[in-house]
Amino acid sequence: MAGKSGAEAPDYSVPALDKAFDILELLASQKDGLNQGQISEAVGRSIHQIYRVLQALERRGYIFRDRPAGLYFLSTRMFELAHRHEPLRGLVQAALPSMRRLSDAIQQSCNLGVHNAGRVLILAQVESPASFGFRVRVGAQFPLFGTATGRALMAFQPAERIKQWLQADGSAEENAGIQDALARIRAASHEEVADGLQAGVTDLAFPVIGPFGEAVAALTVPYVATTYSMLDLATVRGHAAKAAAEIGMLLSPAP
Repeated sequence: MAGKSGAEAPDYSVPALDKAFDILELLASQKDGLNQGQISEAVGRSIHQIYRVLQALERRGYIFRDRPAGLYFLSTRMFELAHRHEPLRGLVQAALPSMRRLSDAIQQSCNLGVHNAGRVLILAQVESPASFGFRVRVGAQFPLFGTATGRALMAFQPAERIKQWLQADGSAEENAGIQDALARIRAASHEEVADGLQAGVTDLAFPVIGPFGEAVAALTVPYVATTYSMLDLATVRGHAAKAAAEIGMLLSPAP
């Protein structure tokens, strides 16, 4: 733009940064991944122009690539950055009030996990107000199909997405067993299983259903059964189901 003197204002744009933002914003709006050609077309830039930008974003963990299919997906890296600062935003900000009410009601801890590039990432944790409980560290990551949280997340995903992650996870026999487990979880609307690492703990994991009808997170109660437990497992199950539904309603409000 020319000023009074007729000289043009200096251009402070950073082309590579603009390309990166274009790609991140594009992938953030996609339910499914996009290949390099689709990204190129959508952002209006040649494959040559975006190739190194994609490499840099993948190397820094902002996107990840399903190598067999060549599809790029947005990771939860920006979620992780946001959660280094208070107040907590987005999903965690929506979930924490319900999580705190749940923990107070059942006198047990609870945590919130999401899918992050083939792993479960713990985004939030509310500790038990009682003198005992099972704690999971925020930021911890666990196997996707090896945890109640991960299975509850994946049971409520499109079939193609489940297949995508199964292909990289194990043998045909193992994958068939996982598919059976996911079908059982869908029928029950939650996962309920003895914790694989801690004796005496039963993991109750409920999907948090987002605006597209898929699980965007899973709310898990590692239920500790002791003589001091105030509520039985069935009662805790009902409270946890209600809390997961509340969080989902905040993410997908009725029109």
